[in-house]
Amino acid sequence: FIVCFMICRVVQCCPWSRCCGMGDFRPRTVWLGHPEKREQRYPRNVINNQKYNFFTFLPAVLFNQFKYFFNLYFLLLACSQFVNELRLGALYTYWVPLGVVLLITITREAVEEIRCYLRDKENQRVPADMIFLRTSERNGSCFLRTDQLDGETDWKLRLPVACTQRLPTAADLLQIRSYVYAEEPNIDIHNFIGTFTREDGDPPVNESLSIENTLWASTVVASGTVVGVVIYTGKELRSVMNTSNPRNKVGLFDLEVNCLTKILFGALVVVSLVMVALQHFAGRWYLQILRFLLLLSHIVPISLRVNLDMGKMVFSWMIKKDSKIPGTVVRASTIPEQLGRISYLLTDKTGTLTQNEMVFRRLHLGTVAYGMDSMDEVQSHVFSAYTQPTHDLPTSRAPAATKVRKTISSRVHEAVKAIALVHNVTPVYEANGVTDQAEAEQHYEDTCRVYQASSPDEVSLVQWTESVGLTLVGRDQSSMQLRTPTGQILNFTILQIFPFTYESKRMGIIVRDESTGEITFYMKGADVVMAGIVQYNDWLEEECGNMAREGLRVLVVSKKSLTEEQYQDFEARYVQAKLSVHDRSLKVATVIESLEMEMELLCLTGVEDQLQADVRPTLEILRNAGMKVWMLTGDKLETATCTAKNAHLITRNQDIHIFRPVTTRGEAHLELNAFRRKHDCALVISGDSLEVCLKYYEYEFMELACQCPAVVCCRCAPTQKAQIVRLLQERTGKLTCAVGDGGNDVSMIQEADCGVGVEGKEGKQASLAADFSVTQFKHLGRLLMVHGRNSYKRSAALSQFVIHRSLCISTMQVEGCVVICFTHYSTIYTMFPVFSLVLDKDVKSEVAMLYPELYKDLLKGRPLSFKTFLIWVLISIYQGSIIMYGALLLFDSEFVHIVAISFTSLILTELLMVALTIQTWHWLIIVAELLSLACYIASLVFLHEFIDVYFITTVSFLWKVTVITLVSCLPLYILKYLRRRFSPPSYSKLTS
Repeated sequence: FIVCFMICRVVQCCPWSRCCGMGDFRPRTVWLGHPEKREQRYPRNVINNQKYNFFTFLPAVLFNQFKYFFNLYFLLLACSQFVNELRLGALYTYWVPLGVVLLITITREAVEEIRCYLRDKENQRVPADMIFLRTSERNGSCFLRTDQLDGETDWKLRLPVACTQRLPTAADLLQIRSYVYAEEPNIDIHNFIGTFTREDGDPPVNESLSIENTLWASTVVASGTVVGVVIYTGKELRSVMNTSNPRNKVGLFDLEVNCLTKILFGALVVVSLVMVALQHFAGRWYLQILRFLLLLSHIVPISLRVNLDMGKMVFSWMIKKDSKIPGTVVRASTIPEQLGRISYLLTDKTGTLTQNEMVFRRLHLGTVAYGMDSMDEVQSHVFSAYTQPTHDLPTSRAPAATKVRKTISSRVHEAVKAIALVHNVTPVYEANGVTDQAEAEQHYEDTCRVYQASSPDEVSLVQWTESVGLTLVGRDQSSMQLRTPTGQILNFTILQIFPFTYESKRMGIIVRDESTGEITFYMKGADVVMAGIVQYNDWLEEECGNMAREGLRVLVVSKKSLTEEQYQDFEARYVQAKLSVHDRSLKVATVIESLEMEMELLCLTGVEDQLQADVRPTLEILRNAGMKVWMLTGDKLETATCTAKNAHLITRNQDIHIFRPVTTRGEAHLELNAFRRKHDCALVISGDSLEVCLKYYEYEFMELACQCPAVVCCRCAPTQKAQIVRLLQERTGKLTCAVGDGGNDVSMIQEADCGVGVEGKEGKQASLAADFSVTQFKHLGRLLMVHGRNSYKRSAALSQFVIHRSLCISTMQVEGCVVICFTHYSTIYTMFPVFSLVLDKDVKSEVAMLYPELYKDLLKGRPLSFKTFLIWVLISIYQGSIIMYGALLLFDSEFVHIVAISFTSLILTELLMVALTIQTWHWLIIVAELLSLACYIASLVFLHEFIDVYFITTVSFLWKVTVITLVSCLPLYILKYLRRRFSPPSYSKLTS
């Protein structure tokens, strides 16, 4: 046994058992830093080109699965001599059940591993964090799809290093002498500081590197081909740093079954000791203990794990084949029953509760606002701005009216023009059946044009400006073209662009109008930051609040005119700041802020993210089922609150406590006391305030929050989402379910007991990382109410019957029956009827959806508890004793008749018990019952040594078996009838 154990340790250390889907990592060293500091080296890992194929992956899967069973296998192998010595039967009677258990478990786990491996190979992505050096695109830039990194579906514009892009060919990269300085690895995916230096030029070329020059791992190059230099790999990747290590999820039901199995094992040891004690520990009593442990081993049912694993596979198959929730995928087939016991549901907002399809709804100029029903007025103002000559004077008939009309037209025109310019949207022309791409781009074919941007908000704004007459028709790194309603092309030179960041919450652009030479700085951003940038006004805060309460995402648009001298001064300071190595971000921000003063407020824009289909009834069903729903979002407080109301997460007559912003322990203490005095009200809190509360008053805050009917956390970071899930699990001990659709939801999904990914516009990262994947949020209702409920109840009934089956035969063994012929009782004769319980259901799926209160009953864990376990133990002892003593009492002159009577009664009793438990008969259940009975009849031919075949055809045998079976089952039928008559369960009231 020791030698075999050492072999297992060698197998566990096998390199194949640590395979990686990406490739082979090996340590390398690369130079980073300035030339004068080249003695400082940073160790890195460089990805080898060799990839694992299926034939190198398969051994890893098999070894990963087998190594966990080798120790058990060799232990039993070493004990086989004891089995022979104890002479308790043929060895195959022990190896066959164990072999079936191992085979089924290994097969299921191997299938899961292979499926994960194949999913990982679906997309070819950037393999490491890189600096962008060259692209094959004609315009000298490329687009990246970052949905798996940040959860955003729209493309990101990336720019190569200018001096390497100008090289004639990619091979020339190997001929130049240059180096890259890169900052130390950090978690921020939206910022980067570095420099590129080429030393073989005269003078040497220095270029600053920012986020626009990077290609992060796990992104996809959406246009052209790129060449880059690797700067980070392995654990230093941005994508790795932003993803928590997923934990191995073990279902609560499995833990409860394990606890019951431990109790059964303890009972096995106690009974074995009692049996030996009755013999006064005479002779080789230690061998007698082993004999009884093997003889009574049916008390611990080996087939329990097999039946449960096979049942989970059936439940997973039923979920995937449900036509009412098409596209649902089960990625973790080990925890379907967890879906039936969820107490807390934590959901993302954008793309999960909402469609992530932005629609422009409101343009507000302060004195006038335009909604969807008045966009034709905006269109007429824009048209008049480009058709009426600027030198026309008002007529003498209505000078005042004309003056007002022209002022409004001018303001509307300036607002629309600003919205059409301040963005990072690029029009892309796709070839159709008639026009090729080059010709479409040359003539700005409207039918071939699509917009690409890093945010759907920006696309909706540009599409709106097109609808009112000002169309973005072209853009590259240095220029932008707009088309007026008259067909005139306006050319603008892009002098500087300041991208949106989560810290600044704004973006800006400096452009020069080629027709007039005017230089203008446009900026748009959130009201919280723009309020201190624009000139004083008395309507901004109020109108932003009104629009947010309508569920609109609000942006403030402003502008500032610059002279040539002002811009040249700014450019010199800006370039110098960008070349800084230390505190670059601070220096650059300081220079930009010198422009962000006393800007002219142009307008407010409001876009709406519409709710997903049937979100409201789904949330109502979940609340009625006893779940508390928490919404965790990165949006602002007003928008998140409005969405929660629109989705009926917060009912209209429900009080809302908006947690005031707190920064210190004292402020948090006062606000918690104010919140404590309120009862039955929803809580809305920001991520910053949440961080303070969890830092100083974690227990008190979680205690109050868990009492709320609904909680909304806004401005919530991805790490905070996972932290909230973890705290709920620790503080309440309840099961949690997390739902999201973006890469920023992955940590929350993996932390929850059940993770559900929605395949939406933010990519498939959440879907691939989740335990269950759905196409729409509304499918979550049926997934939990029907499949979750059925899986849990069926698993509970299945496990109880397996335990009951094992305890029945063990009771008979304890009472002295010869059980050689009972060896395969649990494997053959009663396997099909018991396993057919996975098809049983107490109510129809329509009833389960109509009455979600049925789900609430499962949260108490009553289908499988210590109480139900004790009841089934008593039933097993009762029936085993009746069958054993009945056979002893009624047997004829030959002892072999005891075997025939007890064996037949045992099988019939189990079949009747299954029939007693079934709520809804399925044709496969009937087939299973008849098949088991047929197997028994057919096996009589092979059991002639143990059963008198002639005796079982007599009337004496029939009436004795009938009496024993009735005595063992009839009282249970009566008790079940009385219970349903005077204390019926909830589901029986709906079916009666």
